Amino acid sequence: MHAELVSWRYELAADAAGRLGQGIAYNPDRFRTPITPGNINYDRVGRVGRLREGAEWDADSRTYTGGVSTPAYETMVRYGQAAEARFDAEGIEGDVLQNWATLPDGTRVPGNRIVRGDAARDVAQELTARVSARGIDASRMETGGKLIYTATPSPQDNATLHTAALSLLADPGLTVESYLTARYLLFQSPQTKKGSDAVSRTFVVAVGVLALSEEAPALPADIDLRCYVLSQTAAAR
Repeated sequence: MHAELVSWRYELAADAAGRLGQGIAYNPDRFRTPITPGNINYDRVGRVGRLREGAEWDADSRTYTGGVSTPAYETMVRYGQAAEARFDAEGIEGDVLQNWATLPDGTRVPGNRIVRGDAARDVAQELTARVSARGIDASRMETGGKLIYTATPSPQDNATLHTAALSLLADPGLTVESYLTARYLLFQSPQTKKGSDAVSRTFVVAVGVLALSEEAPALPADIDLRCYVLSQTAAAR
């Protein structure tokens, strides 16, 4: 079922006219391209100017400026603040905060990371180089401003988390608690360069309805960012 949803999301992307908002060239193949070693996913949170309606490119600051705020922009700002708050609350003095995912048997697996400061600037350079290597114009990639990124786990840890999530959801004894754990693990282990959030949303809703009926928890609109930025305790509820 999960694999079929990956194909479904790719087909939607292939039929679409293009991406929403500002950004680099649209490539539907990214919706079926797996995450590989040396090519993990980075997602920026915080003040992402391209998400503002009518924003314009500013070459000096390498950001999109002006325009009108949107719900997407406000959500990203809020989670950028939440990420910074975690560094402070957990006493992280460096630029990298490692999330740890706890499996039902108590095993702790490295999940995604949150990076800021110099580490985030290194990520921005890496992303620019990657895009340029694909023959795409990277001159308007938003790599300025206060940078905060989330970074997906290593492919090996990603596979461990994804397998654990599917095993939980396939268990005939699935409970609301184990469902919420599985949901967190699933969002911690995206499978493709793009589109995994939509696949995970659709998948967990369908499984929840089938397995838990009226007890199935509602899906928060910001579930992807909750799982990327917050701790497992905060996100898996």
